Amino acid sequence: MKMGSSNDRDAVKAQYASSKSLDIRLNFHNMYSTNKMGFGPWLVEGYEIKEGMKVLELGTGTGSMWTGHDDLIAKCDKLVLSDFSEGMLDTAKNNVGERDNVEYKQIDVQNIPFEDNSFDIVIANMMLYHVPDINKAVSEIRRVLKDDGIFYSATYGEHNFNDIIAEWFGLFGESYDPNHLFTLQNGGEVLGREFADIEVRRYEDSLHVTNIDDLADYLQSLKALHGIGTMERDEILKMLKLHEEDGAINLQKEYGTFVARGAK
Repeated sequence: MKMGSSNDRDAVKAQYASSKSLDIRLNFHNMYSTNKMGFGPWLVEGYEIKEGMKVLELGTGTGSMWTGHDDLIAKCDKLVLSDFSEGMLDTAKNNVGERDNVEYKQIDVQNIPFEDNSFDIVIANMMLYHVPDINKAVSEIRRVLKDDGIFYSATYGEHNFNDIIAEWFGLFGESYDPNHLFTLQNGGEVLGREFADIEVRRYEDSLHVTNIDDLADYLQSLKALHGIGTMERDEILKMLKLHEEDGAINLQKEYGTFVARGAK
């Protein structure tokens, strides 16, 4: 299997050493997504977290998923917010705060430092496609999850706006390294090696971008489109202007989440 920049350990570590690039992407989606509910709130609404549960989130990032959800956090007997990046954990700790039932821990999903059957719920959103050994990661997740536990794992599809933009810029080969290791199309097969019951939930959304400067910032933050990152900004804006219609650029999005239960 080819090791691209998006799942090479050192490249991923560098990309997520701080929250700067991730913040650019999150803010961009918040501003221009047509579904104003927001992907994060939509995910949280679907979580079946009950009183007294033990919950582990892998790849918590900035912890933004939990901000404004004090009631949900309070339900947890223990909530472990973890990330591969120490810098991300510092940001998450600032955003979520110190709480008696919340633990912050640096974790590699390929080697989760908890005993078997430790958690009622495990969450790993928008991160499994970065893991060098995804099968080992899913095996570890299944191991620490209780027999009646639930695993939530959000990801994107293979018909997303990044692919459209790559075509616009004529990117190919080393200039465009799309990561399709764990998508809405093939993720069920990956999870099916460890889980018996797998459901796919799709989030209906698109982008209506009214300021192409913000789209340029977004594109330059993406490792998969690093061919754009080396271009002069004027070149990027010139290309984007070709695809404006009535002062905006419209792009399709394909996002959703897997809900997996039961040992295989």
